[in-house]
Amino acid sequence: MDESAFSLNDIRHLFFALFIAGTDTTSSTLEWAMAELIHNPNKLERARAEVIKLMENKKNIIQESDISQLPYLQAVIKETLRLHPPAPFLIPHQAIHDVEIQGFVVPKNAQILCNMWAMGRDPKVWSNPETFMPERFLEVNVDYRGQDFELIPFGSGRRICPGLNMAHRMLHIMLGSLIQKFDWKLEGNKRAQDMDMDEKFGITLQRSAPLKAIPLKI
Repeated sequence: MDESAFSLNDIRHLFFALFIAGTDTTSSTLEWAMAELIHNPNKLERARAEVIKLMENKKNIIQESDISQLPYLQAVIKETLRLHPPAPFLIPHQAIHDVEIQGFVVPKNAQILCNMWAMGRDPKVWSNPETFMPERFLEVNVDYRGQDFELIPFGSGRRICPGLNMAHRMLHIMLGSLIQKFDWKLEGNKRAQDMDMDEKFGITLQRSAPLKAIPLKI
């Protein structure tokens, strides 16, 4: 029997991991992206204008093939993942043998947590780290697919999140569609600057208060 082949049971567990890894994290990231855009109306308008301009001479619904032509929307997603990583400590890892990293010895069997939240707010790496600034990603070629270690919200290497590709597609398509078709106002006529932007830590990074926004047809 070929040991490298997938059995039906292997495939079942793989799809289970894909859907678990790509649903709750995707929905929480989408909520954060919408919250940040509503909280920053000028950035919402810039992202919407980019989407509407692209769609003028094309089909009316954003497709996966359109993502590469929406650099500001991509920057919004990257900035959201920097400020609000879906899994703030990733999934716990374990050292399989003693390893030395910059003079610090990680012993075999040690549990390792990577603080993505702190990495995304490190002032030595990011200017104005507490500020939502998608524009920063228009100036640098940084991606979140595991090769640029200053931004690895999905992890890296062999243990990278299996839901990355699904999340990448869904986040851009859903966010682009929501801002293309609708303007948004907060429930109760709250002002954007009065929004509660506090975080609630867990396996995933949730908002302390759910986003409640009302769509308005453009």
